[in-house]
Formats: sequence, C-alpha cells, structure tokens
Amino acid sequence: MGRLGNAKIHVERAVKKKIFMIQGRYPVIRCLLRRRGWVEKKMAHHTGTTLPPSQKDLDSSVMCDSDTTEDEDEDEDKEFRPPQLFDFDGLLEFDDLDGTHALMSRMVRNETPYFIWTTRRDVLDCRFLSKDQMINHYARAGSFTTKVGLCLNLRNLPWFDEADADSFFPRCYRLGAEDDKRAFIEDFWLTAARNVLKLVVKSEWRPCSIQEEEEETPGDKQHKKQEKKPVTVSPEFVDEALCACEEHLSNLAHMDIDKDLEAPLYLSPQGWSLFLQRYYQVVHEGAELKHLDTQVQRCEDILQQLRAVVPQIDMEGDRNIWIVKPGAKSRGRGIVCMDHLEEMLKLVNCNPMMMKDGKWVVQKYIERPLLIFGTKFDLRQWFLVTDWNPLTVWFYRDSYIRFSTQPFSLKNLDNSVHLCNNSIQKHLENSCHRHPQLPPDNMWSSQKFQAHLQEMGAPEAWSTIIVPGMKAAVIHALQTSQDTVQCRKASFELYGADFVFGEDFQPWLIEINASPTMAPSTAVTARLCAGVQADTLRVVIDRRQDHNCDTGAFELIYKQPAVEVPQYVGIRLLVEGSTIKKPTAMCHRRMTIRPALPHLLTQQDSREGKDSGALTHSRGIRKFKEVARGCTAQKGQSWDAHPAPYRFPSLHTKAWLPSPHVFRPQGRGLRLQHKLVGSQALSTTGKALMTLPMAKVLIVLPPKPELRPAASERPSQEGQGQRRVQGQALQETQS
Repeated sequence: MGRLGNAKIHVERAVKKKIFMIQGRYPVIRCLLRRRGWVEKKMAHHTGTTLPPSQKDLDSSVMCDSDTTEDEDEDEDKEFRPPQLFDFDGLLEFDDLDGTHALMSRMVRNETPYFIWTTRRDVLDCRFLSKDQMINHYARAGSFTTKVGLCLNLRNLPWFDEADADSFFPRCYRLGAEDDKRAFIEDFWLTAARNVLKLVVKSEWRPCSIQEEEEETPGDKQHKKQEKKPVTVSPEFVDEALCACEEHLSNLAHMDIDKDLEAPLYLSPQGWSLFLQRYYQVVHEGAELKHLDTQVQRCEDILQQLRAVVPQIDMEGDRNIWIVKPGAKSRGRGIVCMDHLEEMLKLVNCNPMMMKDGKWVVQKYIERPLLIFGTKFDLRQWFLVTDWNPLTVWFYRDSYIRFSTQPFSLKNLDNSVHLCNNSIQKHLENSCHRHPQLPPDNMWSSQKFQAHLQEMGAPEAWSTIIVPGMKAAVIHALQTSQDTVQCRKASFELYGADFVFGEDFQPWLIEINASPTMAPSTAVTARLCAGVQADTLRVVIDRRQDHNCDTGAFELIYKQPAVEVPQYVGIRLLVEGSTIKKPTAMCHRRMTIRPALPHLLTQQDSREGKDSGALTHSRGIRKFKEVARGCTAQKGQSWDAHPAPYRFPSLHTKAWLPSPHVFRPQGRGLRLQHKLVGSQALSTTGKALMTLPMAKVLIVLPPKPELRPAASERPSQEGQGQRRVQGQALQETQS
C-alpha cells in the first residue's frame, strides 16, 4: 500500500473526532497527538488572526475580567532560542520523512478540528465552537491572570471561603483608582510607623540590618566611610510612631465606631509628610535614632498586638519597599522597585495616560524572603483547570525554581536583584560574588530544592508548609474568579503560578500566568515542560475515555460540588409590575359625615324651615347627600360640635345615601327613618361586595319637649343636656 493509501486510512479514522489544530511551536503536543492517531489541520498563518474585542469585552476590561492579558508564552521563542537538549522539532521531521503527515493535513484542511491548542485565548471565539470541540483556554479569565484582576478579586475571598487573602497574597493596590491610591498612601504611612517600632526593638539605629552589612560590597563600605557624621532623630519621633500604631490598632478593633467621622487623626497629612522625612533619614541616610528605655517595652507590646491582626508584618521588613507593576503584562516587563512614596506618586501623576485605565498596581515587596546561598529565587508552579462548574483543579507535583543572577540586597533596587523571571535574567551575566554552588543556568528542579531544604535542617517544610500553602492559594484565587470566567465544558487551561517564600517557608502568591512558557530554555525546563504537556493530554483526552487512567504528575486537589447555574438574564436585572395603591381612607376629609342631631333638636327657625315651622335639616345634615364611607360611631365617643366621623372598622366602603327623611312625631318620641336603600360597599375595582341593610334611628324625647334654636354660645349645662340626649340616641342606635 502506498503513501497515499496510508494517508487515506488515517484520515478516515481521524475524521471521527481526531483532528487537531495548533498555533505556535508545540512539538511535544504535536508528537504525542500523532502517536494517538490524531491528524493535524494546519492553522492559517496570517496577520490579524486575533479577534477584535467586542463591546462586552471592552466593558469588562474595567472589571479586569477581560481577555486583554499578555500571555507569557507569546513570542517567547522569538526573543531567545538557546541550544535545546531535546530536539523535538527534529523528532517531528524524522517522524515525517516521507511527508505523510503533511499530506494528511492537506486532506483534512476542510474538516472540523476537535482539539485546539493556541498561545492566546483571543485567537478563536469559543462561542462559535461546537460542544465537542476542545480548546486550551477559558474566556474572561483575566480576573485572576492579570495583576489588577487578582488584586481586586482576592478582596472578595471572605465571601467564598473562611480565609484571609493577606495571609498568602502581598497587599496590592491600583494606582489608577483614587480610592485605592488613598488606601495605599495610608498603608505606606502605617508601614513606616511599624518599621520604626521594629528598629527600636532590634536596637538597630543604622539603616540596614546585620545581614545587609555582611552583604555590602567593599565599594559600599568605602563609600560609607566617606559619609559625614549621621544626624540624630529625637525620641519624640518614636512616640509619634507608637501613637500612630495604637490608633491603627483601635481602628482594627472597631473602637472608633462612635468616633466622629470628621475627628482629626493623630497625624495629619502634613504631619505624616514630616514623619516620612525623618523616617527616610533613619532608614536610608543613616541617621541615628534616639530612644528611651521605656519605649522599648512599649514597642514590643504594640508589635505583639500587631502580629495578631497584620499577617504580613514579618515579611514586610523595615525599609518599606514596594514594587510597581503594569497590570496586564508578563515576563517582568515594566516592573520597578521603589521605597519613596513621593517617587511612586510622581510616577502616577506625571503620566496620566498610562494610569487612566487603572491597569497599574503597587504591591508590597517581600523584604525578608527565603534565600539560597544569599540569592533570591521564586518558584513556578503549574496547575490545570478542567471545569469551572463544578470547579475542578489539578496540581502538578513537579515544579522548578529560578535564581537571580545577582546577590540579594535591599540597598540595590535593580531588577536584576529582585526579579527572577527567566526572560530578564537570561540576558544578564552571573555576578562574580555569587555562591559557587548556585547553578550556572539559574534553575533547580523541585527535587533539588527539597534536597536543599533537608540540608538546611527543614526536611518537612516542603510537605507541611510549602505545598499545602501553594495549593490553598491556588484554590482561593480560583474561587474568587469562578463567577466571572466563562464556563465551557469542553475547555481546559494550564496556568503557571509564581511563588516567593518567606523566611518561615510560608509561600506568597505573586501572580498567575496564562499560557505559561513551554520553551526548553534549560535542562530543567526541557524535561519538566515536556512532562507537563504530556500529562495534560492524559488528563484532558485519555481520562475522558477512562477515568482510571494514569494522569502522570497531576493530582486532583479540588472538585467542587456541582452548583446549578440559573438561567442567564443579562447583567441588568429588571422587575416589571404595577404599583399597589394603598386603599383610600374610609372617611376622607372632603366626605366627612358630621352628626347633625343637636342641630335637628334645637334648630327651629332656620332659613329652610322659616315658613313651615317644622323641624328641618341643618346645614350639617345636608352633608348626607354626599358620598359617605362609613357611618358607625365608636363606643363611648362623646357627641360634640365636631365629633369624629363614623366608620365601619376595617371595611372600605362607598355608600350612596339618599336624602334622609325629616322627623315625624310618633307618640312621645320622634323617629328618624334613614333608609340606606341600594347602598353598596365597593372595592377599588368598582365591584359590589355587599349590600348594607336598612338603618332606623329612634330618638326618645320627654313629653312636650322644648325645642329651641341652638345658639353658638350655649351655657355648659345646656350642652351637657344635649350630650345626654345624644347619648340616649346613640345607645338606641347601637342596640
């Protein structure tokens, strides 16, 4: 069978969902997929393959969950390509000497790929993929793969888990946001005050510690001898730091809850400015700090209280160094270390165009990191997310650490000392002052690091502190972003988290990178990067057919219980409906029914009845012609000139009353017949609810009553007599 026949057979098998497409140089992925019987569909290489950002993505960039992050693996190989110990490209060429794979790729050029691996998540729009097409990216993952997104989302951690982000993520603020900028300034002030207390406790009146003095180069010592005699700072400076820390403790304990918001702080902004000037003199200029013996114990007590509420007090050191980073860039680009507040604020104010998008952050620098032979290092840890609902996280057991080319020193804030990114250090030469046991390629595997921990006398630090701390930090970062990342069942993504360790081996999460570099730059990365790619395929492809298959070095560390996702109704929720009007009061002022019985009994010579001489209605009784809402009097209510209107309790009615009849003599009494003919209680809809019965009022009078017109000013005795008559009529009415 010829080459064409073999190609057709492979293509017929691959058409059944075994066609893959790769963007970029991933020889390991290509080789392993071909061995599984997959056929590659070549991706068109042309400019402008990235999708234009939609309006939704532009809006989401404000919330830092868009896909505008810089992927670490992008153009990594174009910048620097060292000699490779494992030539995977040569292996692919050897595997396709007869051009069979190239022929099969041409045969499937119009087929649908079912496995897609790209360096950037915006190369393809996941919304246009079918449900069975796998891709190695999740949309809207910038909520934790950008520095701004991670800074914002970790603040919501208490809503997702009982954990404090300050215990594993250095304090971070957005310089472009005015509220964060003010919070950062206040944090810088308080950190300086805490550092003064530390200097007093350590009895170190010089700007550097003993460790830094040992690391000083001969040139630094010679320069120090040429310096003038240092100035002194009075003990009042220590008192200001103590009062500022005590005020901060009271605020953390919510003891200021009853304090006036406009009450001045212990130090005003002008006072803090003077405080920082003296702080710079002590820390950076070598000024001598005077203190009293009584202040030492007080500083120790305050620091002990602060350790209980400030988790980062030990790692922050005493020089108040902060690191300014661009919010959506990788590989250490644009990062600057600073220790003066004025310089950092000047950086913000001098370039408003750079800060207007709020994508720059300032983060507390770890001044007391774990060092290996006097050199700083960080660790790259891979983890894999295969689902967001339920959240499923795989942790890679192997990792590698990256060394700096220069010895560690807090007096030198150059990036070559404090940034361990391989993209920065690979362009620098190793310092001649480095320890000879450090590797020339500045990389160790995690196994070598564990061996070094055993030599340090901490054999259990890796398994009891470092690994559990890294796992918890990764899970917490993903929990806070679960609601923003677009969940897609057929997607997966491999991430790279960077950690720095404190002197107590506590891991501190620095950032999380999307599309971590797979370039085999050293012997360590050549082996580990190939392994993590192979194990990724085991998890996302092999495990779909066999859940008991070997997943390599990947360990399932977290699988959240499935949560039912409500139907998406949009960002803005709107409740539509009609307002419910409160029922109208039973007796409105305009429709108030005032009893006119006293006027009926006394008014004989009114205008209406002047000619007839009979008892007629007064002006008050004519109000019966209006619409009434109730006509029942409360028990025990007295009858006066302006009594309260009668009403049926808790019954909203509209009673249409005809004109009442006049009094007709009936023996010894007068009978008032008031017919409520056809009266109905109406609801707010206008429908009849009930029909009120006939009402008759019988008024018993003594024989030969003297009926006189009621005067406006009647003596009190006559008024009392009227009330008695009214009371008798009321009792009979109620009966």
